Amino acid sequence: MGVTLCLILNFFDMSRPVRFNVHPIQADIKDNISLADMPEGYSGEGFFTTTLSAVVGLGRKNSLWPMPFATSCCGIEFMATMASHYDLARFGAERLGFSPRQCDLLMVMGTIAKKMGPIVKQVYLQMAEPRWVMAVGACASSGGIFDTYSVLQGIDQVVPVDVYVPGCPPRPEAILDGFMRIQDIVGKESIRRRHSEQYKSLLQSYGIQ
Repeated sequence: MGVTLCLILNFFDMSRPVRFNVHPIQADIKDNISLADMPEGYSGEGFFTTTLSAVVGLGRKNSLWPMPFATSCCGIEFMATMASHYDLARFGAERLGFSPRQCDLLMVMGTIAKKMGPIVKQVYLQMAEPRWVMAVGACASSGGIFDTYSVLQGIDQVVPVDVYVPGCPPRPEAILDGFMRIQDIVGKESIRRRHSEQYKSLLQSYGIQ
């Protein structure tokens, strides 16, 4: 008994090997760092010109603030996407906002009942403009396996959707791919689109002024 207790105490008393403190291993990160590509334009000695939409789009696509609206299993996959292994923060989405007034990307994940439809629309209306929507998973995209009277058959019945992510539930890789598709849309969007007649008519079709 005394020998066993002594071994246990010695096990927990083991300190970190000295070599890690004296000669720490330097991380090799030269191949793990990437920079965002500059927008198309004209460059010369000491100057660079491009369009305002390209500059604004570059800033917007790399600084999205997601608003997670998770109701079921797709929300668990989103937690894994935000965690250290997949690390959604690498894409400039470090800050998750749970106040819609501070967010510009609504990520709806999980089954949305028809009673929740007006809530999703209210959250969308409270978000900052310009705003984008991603339907994550089969339930948010089309109702999934719940073809019933109580489940909304896709959130595009209440709000416009920019990207659909299939899966039941989708893996974190699929959510990351959908996020990058959102970034492509944001980066290429003109700053005048939100004031165009097509965009206004789209919102009017959803009863949004």
